[in-house]
Amino acid sequence: MILGIIASFIGMIVFVVLIFMYTSSEFGARPSGDHLRKIESSNNYSNGKFQNKNSTDVSGKMEWGRSLREYMTSGNKVPNWSIPVKKITPKEISTTPDTLTKVTWFGHSALLLEMDGKKIFIDPMLGEVPAPHPLLGSKRFNDTLPLSIDEIPPLDAVLISHDHYDHLDYGSIQKLKDRVGHFYVPLGVSAHLISWGVKKEVITEMDWWDTTSLGRLQFTAAPARHFSGRGITDRFKTQWSSWIIEGSVDKIYFSGDSGYDTHFKEIGDKYGPFDLAIMECGQYDEQWPLIHMMPEETVQATLDVKADLMLPIHWGSFKLSLHAWEDPIERSTIAAKTNGVKMSTPIIGETITIGEDVPNSRWWEK
Repeated sequence: MILGIIASFIGMIVFVVLIFMYTSSEFGARPSGDHLRKIESSNNYSNGKFQNKNSTDVSGKMEWGRSLREYMTSGNKVPNWSIPVKKITPKEISTTPDTLTKVTWFGHSALLLEMDGKKIFIDPMLGEVPAPHPLLGSKRFNDTLPLSIDEIPPLDAVLISHDHYDHLDYGSIQKLKDRVGHFYVPLGVSAHLISWGVKKEVITEMDWWDTTSLGRLQFTAAPARHFSGRGITDRFKTQWSSWIIEGSVDKIYFSGDSGYDTHFKEIGDKYGPFDLAIMECGQYDEQWPLIHMMPEETVQATLDVKADLMLPIHWGSFKLSLHAWEDPIERSTIAAKTNGVKMSTPIIGETITIGEDVPNSRWWEK
């Protein structure tokens, strides 16, 4: 009797989960038909999925039980204060001269880039929780954003690195889509956007090393070492990428999510030097060493791409790993100093202007 009740309860939970997964818009859509056939012709797609340049076991040495216990214990994984945010206004953005290149960190991997008169948002995850449901993820470390999503002025472009929830957010896209001139995404990601109401005509999908133009800017999708997927069965069905952004004067590299690999040196040799490298630095662990970099590797990758300045991102906003929340910035600061790498450490909302003095406080020390 009791076993029957337990089995029924478990069955009910599984049924609810499956209904949620197949009916919720949060999960997006898979490429199909002509779209899928185009993807299958990519040199980076084989055996029904996208591939990394080098063999990459994304599960690593994962010990699920131990990891879950460590994740659920608070420790120092979340700050016990709302981390600082510098507020900005729409006017500050609308009055930026065309001659300046400015990067404003919105937390995690979300950034507003102003370059050659264009306004570009990179990975605009501006929601509260990086998950398909609020109960399935940890809340943002800061109580407010530099600028509310409703106040963000019209954007010339949005760049997406991959379809994980902490980079591609359904709610943010819903609120921004009618104010975006064009979306630039890795192969397959347009299926999500189209299912969310974005017009196919304003989306450009790009394979690794593809290049396209927007005014005086050039966008190149470049390799990264990671994976994709928003559900249980769609891993590797869409591509992941880093981005090279070349203006008339300045050049920026955005790493997306990536483990350390040879692609950084290849990008540096082909496209370097860069004025700024925006590099993932967080959510790492020794159990998954191939899909996220340790802070010391982040610094080495910055050297590989030949960047004059490093901005560490992908930290300081969400609990997505097992390390202390300030561990990424502490370790990368030491590694950067040891290796002679110039690094900027802005408060969320603080702007880096290329060619000028950059924010460099130790704000995480409260």
